[in-house]
Amino acid sequence: MSTRTTNTIVHFSQPFELPDIDGINPAGDYKIVQDEELIEGLSQLAYQRVATFIHLPSISADNRRRQFVKIDPTLLEHLLSAVPSHGESTP
Repeated sequence: MSTRTTNTIVHFSQPFELPDIDGINPAGDYKIVQDEELIEGLSQLAYQRVATFIHLPSISADNRRRQFVKIDPTLLEHLLSAVPSHGESTP
């Protein structure tokens, strides 16, 4: 089966937490990697996402200890669209 990988950069406008990862990740730009597999037998090319990963810490962090963490794509979308509720401030 044919696989393709897509690399993107996303921006978190506020700090966020991930399940099973200790600590809070600061707002900033993060590299996202998505692996997709070709769906065989269709008349057109179509791919299905099979895995999504986030590189921690952020791109701008001066930290040599990097993690490559699997993340649920739905959670990623939720975190990216999260807006502070009225009265909260972002650091």
